[in-house]
Amino acid sequence: MSERIIELVTDSFFNILIPGLTATIPLTVISFAFALVIAIAVALIQFADVKVLKEITRFYVWVIRGTPLLVQLFVVFYGLPSIGVLLDPFPAAVIVFSINEGAYCAETIRAGLEAVPSGQMEAGECIGMSYMQIMRRILLPQALRIAFPSLGNSVISMIKDTSLAANITVTEMFMATQRIVARTYEPLILYIEVGVIYLVFCTVFTRIERWGEKKLGRYRI
Repeated sequence: MSERIIELVTDSFFNILIPGLTATIPLTVISFAFALVIAIAVALIQFADVKVLKEITRFYVWVIRGTPLLVQLFVVFYGLPSIGVLLDPFPAAVIVFSINEGAYCAETIRAGLEAVPSGQMEAGECIGMSYMQIMRRILLPQALRIAFPSLGNSVISMIKDTSLAANITVTEMFMATQRIVARTYEPLILYIEVGVIYLVFCTVFTRIERWGEKKLGRYRI
């Protein structure tokens, strides 16, 4: 490897890593937190089988899962201004990623709820607990435990998907790399470098996920 390439990789490393720590990771964490709130609400509505609300949530999941994430980003950031709704790049990305991931996680949590033995609902009713108390104290904690590995995978996927935010001018890792490539004309080395940094981020979150699984594994359903 030539001295120029080594110098390029060294000089560009922190210029790529810093946007990763200040944009990519915060975008992932904030979006996934909102997505989890949306997912739990949607899953509970579907599990409760309230006809009108259930159909609304099904329509939401159908639309979001059936359209590309990039299209959703463009609709919110470039499309909404035509009707007077202006959003900064980062908040727009958070909204889109939250809504998008919420649809996928909702199905994961719903499956977790359905995996909990039905007798536990009946047991809660027998001791006089309300529906929401049964959900909050009995069913939902167990459903989240069952869904934990899949939710962990969703976080890792979102880390990589944040690269799409570069298309709406969010200055995250991938956009920072593109700017360096435009200046240095070394796409191969630089795109491999950012790929390695994404790999490191995903590996860290994978280790956190496995640690969480071990902790939760101590508690039996």
